[in-house]
Amino acid sequence: MLIRLLFWMIIAAIAAFGLPRFLTEILSIGKIQTLESSDTARVAIVFGAGLQRDGSPSPVLQDRVKSAVQLYEAGKVEKLLMSGDNRFVDYNEPGAMQSFAISLGVPQGDIVLDYAGRRTFDTCYRALHIFGVKEAILVTQRYHLPRALFTCNGIGLKATGLSADLQYYRKYSRLVWNVRELPATAMALWQVWFSHPLPVMGDPEPIFPREK
Repeated sequence: MLIRLLFWMIIAAIAAFGLPRFLTEILSIGKIQTLESSDTARVAIVFGAGLQRDGSPSPVLQDRVKSAVQLYEAGKVEKLLMSGDNRFVDYNEPGAMQSFAISLGVPQGDIVLDYAGRRTFDTCYRALHIFGVKEAILVTQRYHLPRALFTCNGIGLKATGLSADLQYYRKYSRLVWNVRELPATAMALWQVWFSHPLPVMGDPEPIFPREK
């Protein structure tokens, strides 16, 4: 009886967490591109990924910013939307991302900051409704792209993705990231299809205001 119960619990877990991940992988086919093959869009959205103790971008976040800068330098995008967490005075992901991008040669005027990108859904939702982004290239690591693409496209922001895997990450880190994606992806499906959570909002700040 116990073995049978455990068996069905495993089947239920696979269905609850594995199928959403599989679905987003299928839906992302053809949408994850290389720098050379990437479509053009006016905006690249760069997702936050943590800071180091000194307030500088983590290695993973550095790779995201570097990849976005490569898009910018290749003429694939006009603006970089840096979206991350800034709930605390001493924790400013967008500011750190901006400083790093400027050090790589991007003019400050071509960088837009979203200080309320606390999660993937928030970043996509605010890009569409606060910053007026209708189409974008999403810049993040490969493991995160299916969920990010599903979320943005699911709420009406047309998106393709660029993998920011610029280095070989530790096996342990990759394992943790991919395991974490299982419940996160299930939650993304719930948010897009059912719960429709409202992020921190504010007045519209369109990146490309219409000319009067």
